[in-house]
Amino acid sequence: MNETIISKELRELDIQHLFHPYTNPRQHEQVGPIVIERGEGVFVYDTNGQRYLEALAGLWSVAVGFGEPRLVEAAAKQMSMLPFYHLFAHKSHSPGIRLADKLCAMAPGQLSHVLFSNSGSEANDSVVKLVWFYNNSLGRPDKKKFIARKNGYHGITVASGSLTGLPANHNAFDLPKIPVIHLECPHYYRFGRDGETEQQFTDRLIKELEDTILAEGPDTIAAFIGEPVMGAGGVIVPPVGYWPRVQAVCRKYDVLLVADEVITGFGRLGTMFASDHYGIEPDILVVSKQITSSYQPLGAVIFSEKLYQGIADKAGALGTFAHGLTAGGHPVATAVALENLAIIEERGLVANAKEVGAYMREGLAAFASHPMVGEVRGDGLIAAVELVADKASKRKFDPVGKIGAYLAGRGHEHGLIGRNLGDTFAFCPPMIITKSEVDLMLSLFSKALDDTYTWAKSQGLAT
Repeated sequence: MNETIISKELRELDIQHLFHPYTNPRQHEQVGPIVIERGEGVFVYDTNGQRYLEALAGLWSVAVGFGEPRLVEAAAKQMSMLPFYHLFAHKSHSPGIRLADKLCAMAPGQLSHVLFSNSGSEANDSVVKLVWFYNNSLGRPDKKKFIARKNGYHGITVASGSLTGLPANHNAFDLPKIPVIHLECPHYYRFGRDGETEQQFTDRLIKELEDTILAEGPDTIAAFIGEPVMGAGGVIVPPVGYWPRVQAVCRKYDVLLVADEVITGFGRLGTMFASDHYGIEPDILVVSKQITSSYQPLGAVIFSEKLYQGIADKAGALGTFAHGLTAGGHPVATAVALENLAIIEERGLVANAKEVGAYMREGLAAFASHPMVGEVRGDGLIAAVELVADKASKRKFDPVGKIGAYLAGRGHEHGLIGRNLGDTFAFCPPMIITKSEVDLMLSLFSKALDDTYTWAKSQGLAT
């Protein structure tokens, strides 16, 4: 059976039976899937043999690239030795123990304990339960509200989906379901007021945070959660001085600070964690994705000794900590994570992200003069290009997302996979990417952008 026939068969089976996340199902019935068959380095290949440069590292996650044999070998070795065991009721296994120790040694600040999950969403659900449990232990039953940000992304399960600040994740799902307050998105280009400097924008955000805590009552606010750099919300880089001041307010009012580093953890910004980059010392650090380069599903909540002692006291009194996941800290996943982190360290991928990230952002900056580009932004090896209908007023296209979807489609035609977030095109390539591969990525994007501009003009969307 040749590749074309295989692709057609898989396409039909996919449309009939596979329900796709973050996809318009009615549109999918018409267009069908791109069936990816294999990957190598920064490239993936579909069943027709077309090669794509994976400019989003899968879903912000494949740090060491596709087809890394050491991760395959680590998985196979652990599979043959102990293919599964759990961590319930005093049971443990070597890769889980060693990874917990490794994460505590790597993490910023004074974090000392690890609770494993299978994903970032589950990890953030666990954060909510840990924080509530902790405050109940301290006799603070009213200190349960979370503060998050508009456009923030923390997952899609019920609690983490409530923390997420994107309307599409709430519409028709009846979310939020937990007490959460969403503050202004810290995006100066989009939400800074006329005549407001970036420093004044930061001042206003910090005032909003403190005013909210005081209005709600500090005894009701449990935690502030944020991505150091927002990912799915559009690759939003924090304004000048933002994170140290957020941290200071949280400390002032005894509000726990949760750094969601599901995207930025393990080198993406040119430091092992974005918390190191921005001077954050979180009470809780959430990681996933690049912890295994997504070769295996794994998430982790890394938390402080202070939280551990409070939680352990309450669990001791109750007789157990009644929370956990069957496959949380799976031995194969934790073995792969250990090898993945070893590769990141041995090959200097954190330094590579810093150097090549600067090169990538310099290259992307050239697109700022394009008639449809409103802003080019990023930090480390993550960036975005936002398209606008009018550069002077920053007016968005109507409807939002139509231009971005066309751009992503033209990218596919030219052999580039990125991700459009509305009308923003995101870049987050594997951390192994070279400068010559960045040049190729930028060339492919330029072709797709030119095609999109031509089409937009033909549709009366651009001039």
